[in-house]
Amino acid sequence: MFKIFTKKKAAPAANARIPQHIAFICDGNRRWAENRGLPPLMGHQAGISNFENLVDWFMARGVTTITFFIFSTENWTRSDEEVGFLMNLFYTELKKNLKHALEKNLRYRVVGSRDRLPARLAALCDKLEDASAENTGGTVVFALNYGGQDEIIDAVNSAIAAGAPVDRATFESMMDTGDLLPVDLMVRTSNESRISNFMLWKLAYAELLFLPQHWPDLVKSEKLWQHVLDEFAGRDRRFGGGKKANYSGKKK
Repeated sequence: MFKIFTKKKAAPAANARIPQHIAFICDGNRRWAENRGLPPLMGHQAGISNFENLVDWFMARGVTTITFFIFSTENWTRSDEEVGFLMNLFYTELKKNLKHALEKNLRYRVVGSRDRLPARLAALCDKLEDASAENTGGTVVFALNYGGQDEIIDAVNSAIAAGAPVDRATFESMMDTGDLLPVDLMVRTSNESRISNFMLWKLAYAELLFLPQHWPDLVKSEKLWQHVLDEFAGRDRRFGGGKKANYSGKKK
């Protein structure tokens, strides 16, 4: 069951060339490890090792919301060993994030179903959200056991249960990501050019950036972080509008 959030969304920053919400699909951990002759699980360890520094760097430059897609509803098909390792890794990382949230005045959100998560991890997700709910320094989101289609279906069911017609804003408030800003820039690593069921509603007008580097390379590289911002700054976002055209054909 998804919550209805009433918390006000953060106001956009003055610099329109800085994306307010960047969403990362953190892909390529296992390929990164394979390329180095390491066990696949070490790729996951490398991929989660620098989240806080990445967050601090982007937020210092005006980004207000950062989302990480770290585990999809489809990832349960992986081996029990890998899934178990990831759940323990997420638990350790979220414990660090609790300290980070308090030190940096950050609000943390964990979106996705918690039904299949280990009990201690689900409880920590609740604790992290509750402890940081009133923080105003920016929002960090982990998409954990998340699927965009499931999120929309759950919101539809909530709307049906409400028993009355809903407008777009009301429907969005019924979604797990309803309190988040729209995604301005989605970044996917590891040379994959798909959105893979990720934040389908919030990505409606997002710019898409697909990078060849694997996630463990991006998460530690300030050069690549700057490249992400430079790419966005060079995009011409029109949202269905455009520059005024001379339809008459006459010279002005």
